[in-house]
Amino acid sequence: MELLYGPIRNYAWGSRSAIATLQGRPVPSDEPEAELWLGAHPGAPASVDRDGARVSLVDLLLAEPGHWLGEQVVDRFGTRLPFLLKVLAADAPLSLQAHPDRDQARAGHAADAARPEAQRNYVDPHHKPELLVALSSMEALCGFRDPAVSAEVLAAFGVPSLEPVVTALRTGPAGLSEAVRLLLTWPAAERDALVTAVASAPVGGLDAELARELSAAYPGDPGVLVALLLNRVRIAPGEAIWMPAGNLHAYLRGTGVEIMAASDNVLRGGLTPKRVDVDELLRVLRFEVLHDPVVRAREVAPGVVCWPVPVDDFALHRVRVGVEVPEVTLPLAGPRVVLCGAGGLTVDDGTGKVALGPGQAAVGPAAAGDLHLSGAGEAYVASCGQR
Repeated sequence: MELLYGPIRNYAWGSRSAIATLQGRPVPSDEPEAELWLGAHPGAPASVDRDGARVSLVDLLLAEPGHWLGEQVVDRFGTRLPFLLKVLAADAPLSLQAHPDRDQARAGHAADAARPEAQRNYVDPHHKPELLVALSSMEALCGFRDPAVSAEVLAAFGVPSLEPVVTALRTGPAGLSEAVRLLLTWPAAERDALVTAVASAPVGGLDAELARELSAAYPGDPGVLVALLLNRVRIAPGEAIWMPAGNLHAYLRGTGVEIMAASDNVLRGGLTPKRVDVDELLRVLRFEVLHDPVVRAREVAPGVVCWPVPVDDFALHRVRVGVEVPEVTLPLAGPRVVLCGAGGLTVDDGTGKVALGPGQAAVGPAAAGDLHLSGAGEAYVASCGQR
């Protein structure tokens, strides 16, 4: 194991306190800090020390793929780390977004090669399923809820122009695609009036509060109304949200540890100043009801829990060591990244022993042995999943 240094992405929706507090730096930070990336995605790779200089993890994997990734990972995913571990800290809503599946990502990336850069949707040929485990209480919009419920919510605002959308929703799941299409293709000249009418309607309840909050941040954005078609989810620390390909979602606020397939493919539908491609988003969305996006932790050993997911790009374990469980051994195969979430830990996989404090991370190669964790604290361990 050796220390891993991850870059911080400064997006406008980020927090000026969460990541800085985790890492023991002064608060508030100079800029909003949205994501700490701990992986080898070319967009923002982490690094390690080599002879007094920082070397990108991408370069190390390419130089020694057998050592770092192992034969099985190379055969399955090529010479790249198939997962990306992040700390996500949101003080404001993220964009309304979805991610492609494997086939859509490959085809989209290939098609984008012939397009001007400003018209491209796919930065890589990989899918991006993701799991977010709450470190603080978190709120999110995750997947479509029962369209009959959404129909009643929109009807209650009393805005006559929304009647075609309400009618589509009342046909059940079959009408979801038409309802979303109507909202996202609403005539540009009429959007501000529509969103203002909904946000100013004399209606109470959580949905009305959400509409007002989103409208204040993104006036005239039809994504404000699409957001009302989604499940609003609140998760406590230790609970997780699983977002498979094609599910529309937006994280609203809170801090969590996020693990995903190593991709940065994002198709946006609103609540953002960034590019929105409605046609491509509608093509990849799954217009189906997502009944329960929350994943509960499963204990796999004393002091160890995981959140099972149906992909083999990644697995995530949380390890807690202390008085009751002074040491934990994880029998991992393949590369691994360890993030210390609290306390103080020692991690050792036979290639080196590293002490970690809150917000620090370490990386180990596939050539290492089992991972041993000791001390008094909490760690999040990212590794490859099982086929």
